[in-house]
Parts: sequence; structure tokens; C-alpha cells
Amino acid sequence: MCQRRAAGTLWLKCGHFQRHMITAIYDCMSVNCEHSYIHPKHCQSRACISMYGPDVQDVIDRVEDRCLQCQWQEQKALQDQQKAAQAQEKS
Repeated sequence: MCQRRAAGTLWLKCGHFQRHMITAIYDCMSVNCEHSYIHPKHCQSRACISMYGPDVQDVIDRVEDRCLQCQWQEQKALQDQQKAAQAQEKS
């Protein structure tokens, strides 16, 4: 299965990798991989692999925080807790 080399940011508090761009493609040299150079051009087989393997991560920046998605989820959970506490106070 071919893989992409991705440059991006590593968020240290949550461990997530945010891809910014693909810098290279690693060819697996398999006739069964649709992304490989040696895969037959007019292959009709449904057994061939059509997805890339996991990205090879090239960390170009490290941030001492949670990624934006994790920050958003944390804020949403906090808002939900506050709404629940307010609803409980009213009843």
C-alpha cells in the first residue's frame, strides 16, 4: 500500500498531528495497489487496494497545546456542563 509523506504540526498536549501538505508519495511497488506506478492502467479488479496507507509524518512545528478540534470539544463539554448545572438550579 502506497503512503504519503505529510508535513505538519504536532500538538503536544493531545498528540494529534495536523497535516498541512503532502510532500512526497512512497510507492509500494505492488501490482495490487492502484496508486503504484506498476499497477496496470486498465485494471478492473475490485480486489486492488484503492487507499493510501498511514501518512509518514514529518513534524515541522510543535505546539504546547491541544489541537483546535480538541479545544473546541473541551469548550463544548464545559458549556454543556454549565447548561446542565443551570437547568438543575432552576428545578
